[in-house]
Amino acid sequence: MAPVTQLDSDAVPHASAAAAGGAMHIEEGVGYDAILLAGFGGPEGQDDVIPFLRNVTRGRGIPDERLEEVAHHYRAFGGISPINAQNRALKAALEAELAARSIELPVYWGNRNWAPYLEDAVAEAAGNDDTTLLAFATSAYSSFSSCRQYREDFSRVLDGTEFDGVVTIDKIRPFFDHPGFVQAFVEGVDDAVRARLEEGVAADSIQVLFSTHSIPIDDAKRSGPRDIEWGVGGAYAAQHEAVAAWVMDRVAQLSPEAAGVAWELVYQSRSGPPTQPWLEPDVCDVIGELPARGRRAVIVVPLGFMSDHMEVLWDLDTEAKDAADEAGLLFARTPTPGVSPAFVAGIVDLIQERMEGRPASDRAHVTALGPAFDICRPGCCENVRAGFKPAAAGLAP
Repeated sequence: MAPVTQLDSDAVPHASAAAAGGAMHIEEGVGYDAILLAGFGGPEGQDDVIPFLRNVTRGRGIPDERLEEVAHHYRAFGGISPINAQNRALKAALEAELAARSIELPVYWGNRNWAPYLEDAVAEAAGNDDTTLLAFATSAYSSFSSCRQYREDFSRVLDGTEFDGVVTIDKIRPFFDHPGFVQAFVEGVDDAVRARLEEGVAADSIQVLFSTHSIPIDDAKRSGPRDIEWGVGGAYAAQHEAVAAWVMDRVAQLSPEAAGVAWELVYQSRSGPPTQPWLEPDVCDVIGELPARGRRAVIVVPLGFMSDHMEVLWDLDTEAKDAADEAGLLFARTPTPGVSPAFVAGIVDLIQERMEGRPASDRAHVTALGPAFDICRPGCCENVRAGFKPAAAGLAP
């Protein structure tokens, strides 16, 4: 089987004729040696905070005094991001679920921005003769930072190193609408709405806000395949909208009295200059408007996030809650998937579909936008400000 060629002429390992023909789903089984859990990383003490933020903003020329404006989020928690502990727990849960299904694959963990780094994980895997890796990146949606940048990270770790031509890394598809991922949001919204209704808050006085990380509008427009018309927010916004709509529909089925609850997609955590347009509206701005809409309660759903890391604990549990208190609103924040059994089982389902080469028609998804592609089309999620970089684990010609 001839490999599919990337835009930079590197080979895409394990691509099938179905992918080469345009289907973009790998439908040949692959004998993987191991799983690579690819994370963002976070500081583990006060002395780590600024070096970590330098890594995150590498190449952007941001001085330390500006980094300190963000550092106080971490410093308020002792300089420790919860994300590393959460990934350790996820790694252990994945290992247990794989073992329960008699899937003999070790799990290696590496981060983009802090130890253990991806380079360390790949070196450890190669040292154990595990050279055909299937990567699960801890971000569910299509955009440069949540998908393509991970593929570029894999390329960076391999290209020109001792592992070039020895180690291959395939990436699991975006899993934004996999039932294992969305289950926690359904349960969380249903529980929160029921609680407010039982307190005597009318359905039309409750507002559900699905929150995700804002990104520059130029990046959003380029998210997802270029030959599909997504709208101003690209695939990134469209995927969130589709999942939020499905969650609310499912909640209305579970609790018919919740059918009158309004919902909206909002954004958080923007970090660019004021002159650069980012996706809006901001979660705190919308919360401030809710009393004028006749709302008494707000339920914030961290739809864009896999676990309770800093941008959930600070931007939602702290800043959004403060905004709700100031507006005189009842506030609730629903859980992220974390290491819930449904989510962990869903990740192993995603692993199995790639190992088996499962046809797209047999892959689990809950919206009309899924299942997402294994092999990305040209220009998918490209960050033109950073320039084109090769992206291992899947770019079609």
